[in-house]
Order: sequence, then structure tokens, then C-alpha cells
Amino acid sequence: MEHDSSMARRHRGRVVSFDDVSGLGLIADDSGASHRFHCISIEDGSRTIEVGAHVTFGLVERHGDIEAASVAYADSNAQQ
Repeated sequence: MEHDSSMARRHRGRVVSFDDVSGLGLIADDSGASHRFHCISIEDGSRTIEVGAHVTFGLVERHGDIEAASVAYADSNAQQ
């Protein structure tokens, strides 16, 4: 099933919005699809991320919706 393999792999994209107050953000992946995420999904534990940051992430199903999870900077040199 293609959907399952897509959920299991890492994806690449860019943070297109992030609200520090609500902790909610949006990532556009390299194919143009958008994925919501919450600050608890940021891997480094900082609970914030810069708009425009290039990231890698997984996909998980939560409450009947697909969300980005395990969000991490794609560049190891990224300032946090």
C-alpha cells in the first residue's frame, strides 16, 4: 500500500508558517503538499522553529488527520 510506505519514510520540506503562541506550524514538502505540525513534534526540544527552515520529517496519523512528526533541521549546521 503506497500510503503506508509514504508514512514510514522521511520527507524533506520547508517551514512555511509557525506561530510561537499556539505552537502550530505548516511544512510544504518537496512535492508541494502541506503538512501541519505542533511544536512538540520538533526533535531538538526547542518548541520553536524558523519560518523558511529546511527540514526533514515523518508523517503520522493523529485524530484522523495526517501530520508532520519528528521535525528536524535538514542542515546539520542550522542555527537553532
